[in-house]
Amino acid sequence: MAAAADSGGDGGTSTVEKTIVLVSSDNSARFEVREAAALLSQTVRRMIDEAGAVASGDGIPLPNVDARTLAKVLEYCNKHAPASSSSSAAEAAPPAEGEEDLESFDREFVRVDMGTLYSLVLNLTCQTIADMIKGKTPEQIRKDHERIHARG
Repeated sequence: MAAAADSGGDGGTSTVEKTIVLVSSDNSARFEVREAAALLSQTVRRMIDEAGAVASGDGIPLPNVDARTLAKVLEYCNKHAPASSSSSAAEAAPPAEGEEDLESFDREFVRVDMGTLYSLVLNLTCQTIADMIKGKTPEQIRKDHERIHARG
């Protein structure tokens, strides 16, 4: 499932970071990605959790994510992974230059054709809903739905 990657370049010391291989639904693409970046996606996180130790060297298949959408999701995750790991120390500080870069990246990230944007949104929302209802009975889901609609 995982391989080690040297992410050196930090003054002579190098750290070994775990990587994973993700396979698109159409089997047309395989992506090797840092685990920290991959885990930013709830869909990918769930698939990694489900694959667990049984994942083969062939990678973790993502049956509902095509290669184009997966590439875009991983682009976002790779850009945001370093920033999210260092945010706890600077929570009260004003936005850093890196945060402004992320805001700019985010604005550009969503400037895509409608098909890509829909794929990104659908993957995100469908997985969120699936996670919300996982393990619930139809009656519990119905009550949640009624409670949400009563508020709005």
